[in-house]
Amino acid sequence: MHIRRPHPTPAPGTGTPRHARTRRARTAGALLAVAALVVSACSPGGSSSAASPAAEAALAALPRATPDTLAPYYSQELKWRACGVPGFQCATLKAPVDYAQPQKGDVRLAVARKKATGPGKRIGSLLVNPGGPGGSAIGYLQAYAGIGYPAEVRARYDMVAVDPRGVARSEPIECLSGPQMDAYTQTDITPDDGAERSKLVDAFKTFAEGCGADSPELLRHVSTVEAARDMDILRAVLGDEKLHYVGASYGTFLGATYAGLFPQRAGRLVLDGAMDPSLPARRLNLDQTAGFETAFRAFARDCVQQPDCPLGTDAEKVGPNLKAFFEELDARPIPTGDADGRKLGESLATIGVIAAMYDEAAWAQLREALTMAMEENDGAGLLVLADSYYERDANGSYSNLMFANAAVNCLDLPSAFDTPEQVEADLPAFEKASPVFGEGLAWASLTCAYWPVAATGEPHRIKAEGAAPIVVVGTTRDPATPYRWARALAAQLSSARLLTYEGDGHTAYGRGSDCIDRTINTYLLRGTPPADKKRCS
Repeated sequence: MHIRRPHPTPAPGTGTPRHARTRRARTAGALLAVAALVVSACSPGGSSSAASPAAEAALAALPRATPDTLAPYYSQELKWRACGVPGFQCATLKAPVDYAQPQKGDVRLAVARKKATGPGKRIGSLLVNPGGPGGSAIGYLQAYAGIGYPAEVRARYDMVAVDPRGVARSEPIECLSGPQMDAYTQTDITPDDGAERSKLVDAFKTFAEGCGADSPELLRHVSTVEAARDMDILRAVLGDEKLHYVGASYGTFLGATYAGLFPQRAGRLVLDGAMDPSLPARRLNLDQTAGFETAFRAFARDCVQQPDCPLGTDAEKVGPNLKAFFEELDARPIPTGDADGRKLGESLATIGVIAAMYDEAAWAQLREALTMAMEENDGAGLLVLADSYYERDANGSYSNLMFANAAVNCLDLPSAFDTPEQVEADLPAFEKASPVFGEGLAWASLTCAYWPVAATGEPHRIKAEGAAPIVVVGTTRDPATPYRWARALAAQLSSARLLTYEGDGHTAYGRGSDCIDRTINTYLLRGTPPADKKRCS
């Protein structure tokens, strides 16, 4: 589960579906990869075959507190208040830190809503999550969903968001200071020798130690399963019999997990940019690596047709030309004009390019940034893209996006690799999946090897027997959540309807396809799901 967003969030009142795509490209698209120097992938790595019987039973076998011990949480009342953004209200929800032992204390979760505008009968609450893990659902609600979702949807639903435990406003996990993160994000992710490899491993260890020192107890309880159980408390407190939900990217894993835990309480669920929960971490990261290569090839074909493409006129040479430029930056970083003296090296440049793969609307910006870097020796444009991906502001402060991303990913699945030697042995597979990005994404997959808390989850299939129809959406050239994942999740969920968008970019709803938007709106407003395997362009 990973993170991203190449462009600024639209100001309230100005957000349109087109602008929203840039916002989602970063929050929903959180590289599924574990907040490594390059956000890693959200999927377990292994094979796409069914998990073991023990893995399939993982959700059902989770320890559960007795109803009496959870009753105070389900019966609490939210105290709504103004929260600085016109039209929105905020509140605090309490949930047990440890569902197996509620007496150990509470975690306080930030909730926001925008009430249904009418006219028409109110359907209920529509919970939204933009992905990550680590993306702020409240930020997404206030910047886009609460103002940019179709007016007819906002008229019939209270638009609601909760920042998951450990994320943004909900007791955020912090790992490194701004200067420490600057150093971390500039660490060489394609080590050429033993010394550079040791430096990279030390960076992963420092990151993990920082996270462990900040919130040692909460760090053990930020799993997707626990976040899904928090959503059920919120559903009850909001007075809804069923949970209606739109989740993007990692948000699809969160929504599917909810359906697996509470199938009878699953209402109208849209899972857009779907993940496959049956895959182990290595396979997830490898699939995502191939997904970025697919998106990059689409960018390459478009780039060579533009008059300002700095990577040549032959689409087959765009990748090798970019790789050669990365190698030049690895040897000689270029200036950026950054107030803190940061230069553009290979690591930041790679992230800048990856950030633009989430949305084809960012391709022009990427061409301009690459032209500046390659022809004018100015790395400012690529640095802007990288900073937006990492959510670094002009003052040098970072959101907790990358910290929460790693915390959730490393708890949800065992590490893709345990040692640097394992990464090196697997480099050919990753470089085959993507000659441009493969090496860096392979090394990023080592992040969880040094995590201070053992994983509590494992790959598993989610069936959600008894759930109402669930709409699973996949985009054919999605870079962060490859289309095959959508097909796999739809095949697992007993009531799924697969909706396909034939196009580029990460996720499909609100990206300009009338067919996709009309189909999802009909489902949300009338409860009528599309025919299975419906395709849109």
